[in-house]
Amino acid sequence: MSNENEMVAELCRGAEEVLREDELKERLRLGRPLRVKAGFDPTAPDLHLGHTVLLNKMRQFQELGHEAIFLIGDFTGMIGDPTGKTVTRPALTRDEVIENATTYEQQIYKVLDPERTVVMFNSSWMSGMSAADMVQLAARHTVARMLERDDFHKRYTGGQAIAIHEFLYPLIQGYDSVAIGADVELGGTDQKFNLLVGRELQKQYGQSSQVIMTMPILEGLDGVQKMSKSLDNYVGITEAPDDMFGKLMSISDQLMWRYLELLSLKPLATLRAWRQEAAEGTNPRDIKMRLAGELVARFHGPTAAERARDRFVARFSHGALPEDVPEVSVACEGSDIGLPNLIKEAGLAASTSEAMRLIQQGAVRLDGERVEDRSRRIDRGGPYLCQVGKRRVARVRVE
Repeated sequence: MSNENEMVAELCRGAEEVLREDELKERLRLGRPLRVKAGFDPTAPDLHLGHTVLLNKMRQFQELGHEAIFLIGDFTGMIGDPTGKTVTRPALTRDEVIENATTYEQQIYKVLDPERTVVMFNSSWMSGMSAADMVQLAARHTVARMLERDDFHKRYTGGQAIAIHEFLYPLIQGYDSVAIGADVELGGTDQKFNLLVGRELQKQYGQSSQVIMTMPILEGLDGVQKMSKSLDNYVGITEAPDDMFGKLMSISDQLMWRYLELLSLKPLATLRAWRQEAAEGTNPRDIKMRLAGELVARFHGPTAAERARDRFVARFSHGALPEDVPEVSVACEGSDIGLPNLIKEAGLAASTSEAMRLIQQGAVRLDGERVEDRSRRIDRGGPYLCQVGKRRVARVRVE
C-alpha cells in the first residue's frame, strides 16, 4: 500500500471500534509481523459466513505480512461463553469440543493463508494451571468489574443465577492474550468486555496492551437478525455452490453493501467504484453476482463459481424453473385467499407481514407476472406458480 493511512484504513474497514487506532499505527511501525489473535469456541461443527467476518479481517492482516493466531477455545468451550446469555449455558463435553475443533481446522484455510496461520488450543496452557494458579488469576479482577458487563448486570439485578465458573470465562479469554503475547485481538461487538479484560491482564503481566478491534455481528439473509443456523438465515461455508450462490442472490440490495464491506476481500477502492456504478444506473443484481461469485470461488473454486452463476442465470434470469418445484396445498375458508396469506401458508415467507413487504418490494410473481398489490385475492383452484425472490418457488393449489 502507498502509505500508512491507506493501510490503516483497509485494516479498520468495517470495524465497529478500534481501541486504539494510534496504538495500531505504532504497532505497524515496529517493523515485525504482528500477532493477530481471534478466538473461536468450537460450539458447533460448521462455520457460516458470519464466522468469516473475523477470518476475513485476519486475512487482511496476513496480506500485509502479519501472523494470524487462530485460537480454538477447547478449554473455554467446556465452560460455555456467557456473553449475551440470560441463563447459564450448558457446557460441552470434551469429545464434542474436540470433534467440532477438528472440523474448524478443516474449514479455516478456505479464507486464511496456511503459511501465515498458527492454530492454537487454549488447553495448551490452561490445562497445566494448578488450582493456586487459577486463584492468582482470579485475584486480578474484581466482582464489581465483572458486574459492569451488561449481561451479568442484567442477570444480577433481575435475580437470575450467575455461576462462579461464568466469571472465569472472561478471565481465561483475557489470559489467552497473555499466553500468546497478542498484539491485536479481534472479536465481535458482543465480545468487547472480554477483549478489554485481555488488554488489562497484559498490562498486569508486564506486556504491552493489545489493540482491540471489534467487528459487527453479520445479519442473516433476512437482513434483521444475526446470521444463525438455528434461525435458518445463514450461508454455510460448506454448502453446495448452487445453494450458496442462490442464497447470496436473495439478499436485499441494501444488505448487499453490508456483505461486500464485511465479506469481500476486494480493496476499498474497488467497492467505492462499484457504488459509483450503482449510482450511475448499474443494476444492483449485477454487483450482487460479483459478490456471490467471489464467495463461491473462495470456498469452492473459480470453476464451481462460474458454473453456479451460469445455472442461476439459466434458472431465473431466463425464466427456467428448477426441476423439482414443490407442490403444496393451502386451505381457505371462503372462495379465495389473500396473497400474503397464501405466501405464508405455502411456506414461502415466515409471516404475512414479511409476505406483504416482499410484495411491496416487487419480489413476488404469480404465474410469471410480478404482483405488487398487497390486497390481491387468489381464487380457489390452481395450481398457481408462486415465486418469491430468486430462490423460493412452489406450485400452490388453493382448496
